[in-house]
Amino acid sequence: MDRIMQSRMDRGFMRHQEEYENKALQVLRSGWYILGKEVESFEKEFAEYVGTKYSVGLASGLDALWLAFRVLGIGKGDEVIVQGNTYIASVMGITINDATPVFVEPDPYYQIDVSKIEEKITDKTRAILVVHLYGQAARMDKVQELCKKYNLKLVEDCAQSHGACFGGRMTGSFGDIGCFSFYPSKNMGAFGDAGAITTDDPELARLMKIYRNYGSEKRYHNMVVGANSRLDEMQAGLLRIRLKYIQEINSERASIAARYSEGINNPLVIKPSVAEGSESVWHQYVIRVPKYRDALMKYLDKNNITTIIHYPIPPHLSEAYSYLGMKKGDLPITESCADEVLSLPIYGGMTSEEMDYIIGCINSFKVE
Repeated sequence: MDRIMQSRMDRGFMRHQEEYENKALQVLRSGWYILGKEVESFEKEFAEYVGTKYSVGLASGLDALWLAFRVLGIGKGDEVIVQGNTYIASVMGITINDATPVFVEPDPYYQIDVSKIEEKITDKTRAILVVHLYGQAARMDKVQELCKKYNLKLVEDCAQSHGACFGGRMTGSFGDIGCFSFYPSKNMGAFGDAGAITTDDPELARLMKIYRNYGSEKRYHNMVVGANSRLDEMQAGLLRIRLKYIQEINSERASIAARYSEGINNPLVIKPSVAEGSESVWHQYVIRVPKYRDALMKYLDKNNITTIIHYPIPPHLSEAYSYLGMKKGDLPITESCADEVLSLPIYGGMTSEEMDYIIGCINSFKVE
């Protein structure tokens, strides 16, 4: 068996290669490459897909996060509640604005544990950042109740949850702002860096467009110190094609996940599950292997199967956030996740032979 990568993007491209190439040529020949018709059309189509009134295209998912807190007026002296087991970019969105992250442990589904949020709320709390991790939607009903009760802003990190729903409603439509990454490996990946926000608030959408373009609503009239964070025409055009097929992409990943869940039977492996009321688009299929995760990872590597740990160092233990003064043991559930989780290969165009080979290798793994 040739090496199986944890993620690959070429097969997804080849499936609709002609459409992508035609769109690229169309954009190149248009002579208009920044903030044109492709961006405008994508923003309209993506907002309709998510179920919000507005979408604003940006240069990356990180920009979506830090600009979200910027336009909400959250900064120094403010606290934002976020789950501990997220990717560090989620936390950076908070701290770039000089606000302070307050970490909450995850639930058994790797989402923020909604039962532990209220105890973290103080008079400095201004917002909750919910991260829909690995493609599964968090318990948004409970989070919304808390935001209403304490008059908090709600921001969603939907970098991994394009199309995921809770209670039939899509992620990115619950909060004041939904933040999306279109990094190439995402379910709805671009062909480079790209991002967007979604919102129902016309003023937030207007401010986001100002901030993404050097703080300017009118050329050379700068209202605020903004950023250069514009979704370009090429990525917008290619994302419009990807959006056409997002249901197909998500359905395929769900089929791969179902095959893993049915076939893997090694007692050393804990398989992922989906919470009641939530839907997953399976951005990652994350197993948990107490004590023997690294041994399984090495075993699979020797058998030409590449896996990834999402994520080996929790943000609160990273060098970047040493100034927060947190130490190992402060978030035991988050830390055990970092020591035990492993993401199996999952991507568009996986073959039955690849899936069966991975399942067989996992089931044959044992500890002497």
